[in-house]
Amino acid sequence: MAHDHIAKPSEWIRRHVGLVPGGGPVLDVAAGHGRHSRLMLDLGHPVTAVDRDIGQLGALAAARRLEAIEADLEDGSPWPLGERRFAGVIVANYLWRPLLSRLVGAVAAGGVLIYETFAAGNEAFGRPSNPDFLLRPGELLVHCQGRLNVVAYESGVVALGADGVPAVVQRVCAARSRQPQKIG
Repeated sequence: MAHDHIAKPSEWIRRHVGLVPGGGPVLDVAAGHGRHSRLMLDLGHPVTAVDRDIGQLGALAAARRLEAIEADLEDGSPWPLGERRFAGVIVANYLWRPLLSRLVGAVAAGGVLIYETFAAGNEAFGRPSNPDFLLRPGELLVHCQGRLNVVAYESGVVALGADGVPAVVQRVCAARSRQPQKIG
């Protein structure tokens, strides 16, 4: 049986999904069981869910307007989405540093990146504790700098899930301007 907090969308993501342009395509990275894919489908967005095991999506994988892509994002294979852009890019509880720039780049003009994952200091509370899977201080801000406009940012100890387990997280919601930026 799945834990209740696993099935519910992240509060951070729920708080910011209204910034995703209405009906625009959404990318759910490391979609897992599809809690955020389901949320975005319910809000009327077509969703591309990427995970190394799309079997975790269960019946959701057959949903109309859901494109499920099975891909190991960490094995060195080419990015499975080419140059596609999305009105919303959602990432929760996942970090693979080589993808950070690619994920920021996948945000379409007028779109948003909504990202939340564990950060340095979380090792004091449990897993993940490996620094390879913990954001460094301000790391999400660094990747957005000059490319996206930060709408909201948080970093610190929070209570996650219905059981209030403490964790150290870093969260960003950042938008790409609708207008192309002039260079030079």
